[in-house]
Amino acid sequence: MKRIQFGPRGMVPLRRLRAFTVIELMIALTLVGILLAAVAPNARAFLATVELRERSEALIRALSVARSEAIKRGTRVDVCPSTDRTHCMATATWDAGWLTFVNESKSAQPAADTAILSRELPARAGIVIAGNRPIADYISFTSIGHARRHDGALQMGTFTVCRRGQAAQKIVLANSGRVRLDVTGEACP
Repeated sequence: MKRIQFGPRGMVPLRRLRAFTVIELMIALTLVGILLAAVAPNARAFLATVELRERSEALIRALSVARSEAIKRGTRVDVCPSTDRTHCMATATWDAGWLTFVNESKSAQPAADTAILSRELPARAGIVIAGNRPIADYISFTSIGHARRHDGALQMGTFTVCRRGQAAQKIVLANSGRVRLDVTGEACP
């Protein structure tokens, strides 16, 4: 049986309005809240892993570009940690950022601002990038793409990219100048 309403146009059948009740809305919002609470920790861990991977790839990219520029230009190209984006800092850690620069004179600093090929910003808080002794201060690529210290000694080593609670990522520099990434099962301290 249809209900009929009298209106300005005469008799019109009433349509049943379809809407949610307050109780249905509260149940739906509760379910959404429970799902978000379950997903949020996983999302944070995923983003932390992505940030760690991004820093590793940024350093690999910088080393690969430095090597290819050294070969292309026929001269040394160095990568060094830097906090001010203009000078190398032997006391700085790699997570502070780094410079890539043409180093024809084998000096510890870029000769001029024009010698700087790229500048990398610091890592996000909590990410630590540490190089072992042969690569802690700088990395220098010769005109044939090999990693050599300014005094001519072989230069090879491992960077460890870490964030507390994540698996360490290791960037390995071979004396040939090639770079590779190893994701380890080793937990960061």
